[in-house]
Amino acid sequence: MTDERATSRYQVPIGVEIATQWAWRILVIAAAAALGLFLLRFFSEITVPIAIALLGAALTIDAVNWLQSRGLPRLAATFVVVLMMLTAFFGALALVGQQLATQVTDLRANVVDGITQVQDWARTGPLKLSDSQIQDWIDSAKESISSSDTSLLTRITEVGTTLTHVLAGFFIALFSAFFFLYEGGRIWAWIVALFPRGARAHVNSSGHTAWASLTAFVRATVIVAATDAMGIALGAWVLGVPLSLAIGVLVFLGAFVPIIGALLSGMVAVLVALVAQGPWTALFMLIVVIVVQQVEAHVLQPFLMGRLVAVHPLAIIFAIAAGVTVAGVVGALIAVPFAAVLNGVVRHLVSVAQEYEDDPEEDVGIEPEPA
Repeated sequence: MTDERATSRYQVPIGVEIATQWAWRILVIAAAAALGLFLLRFFSEITVPIAIALLGAALTIDAVNWLQSRGLPRLAATFVVVLMMLTAFFGALALVGQQLATQVTDLRANVVDGITQVQDWARTGPLKLSDSQIQDWIDSAKESISSSDTSLLTRITEVGTTLTHVLAGFFIALFSAFFFLYEGGRIWAWIVALFPRGARAHVNSSGHTAWASLTAFVRATVIVAATDAMGIALGAWVLGVPLSLAIGVLVFLGAFVPIIGALLSGMVAVLVALVAQGPWTALFMLIVVIVVQQVEAHVLQPFLMGRLVAVHPLAIIFAIAAGVTVAGVVGALIAVPFAAVLNGVVRHLVSVAQEYEDDPEEDVGIEPEPA
């Protein structure tokens, strides 16, 4: 009797015991996630190109399948699709470069005129600055710029290293996308075979769900991005804003980072209009950007994303913030598709668990295809 009372006296309360069990599991999950993020960042020169290759493969896999269904061998179909991707990529770069070469001189002259107008306003406006004060500010700016020339060699070295990494990443992404398109099924079957036999069915079905979510997200994003780019570029061209094609390409790329990317690229368009044409044109350009983004937010996004990829806007903001923290701009690009994939997989596993609870005798998994 005495032993039982002593045991009950020093027994851990049930609430503390439950909290402790949750705590150590959460710590293990957090440690595993931190290790995964560390490995992704450490091998970023490989993981980032592979992630970009997956996005490209998700966008173009149906084109390869369509060519194959028309009698073209899969290897040849893959070559054709990859060549079309490269042609579109370098064609867009060439068009933007040509426009920059022809219009950047005029834009630079507009910038100089704008600086002169700002100086005149500083003299005659409410600030009433003297010429000596303005000159002091200009000299200070020149001095800060010239003081950075001492590290010019270091910066050139850094640029060279960055270009080397970019080229290496480009070729990794290119070859990865080629093999994902050519024999992605065999690669996935090999990955599934690495898991224990009892888990392979659910791993395989989760992978198919993740791929369907990623494919839906990429295609919907491309449609939204193309609509934004055409609308804003057309508005810039009608208003006579220079670099309208370059603005359209920037808006297209920025739309792959939902909410934030569209906002920043639209502000660039307004800034170019302000520098080149003045405040009234910038105001009209801002109206165009707002109208296009409202159409995107209230028509395209609900229609295309609502049913295909059900991710809450708050989750998108958190995903972008986390992606920027982990991997900068590239992290912001990859974060939202990752969130969409994770959302699809979690929903799938919940439905599988629910089906198993309803009928434990039923096999709700999908057997993987043979390698």
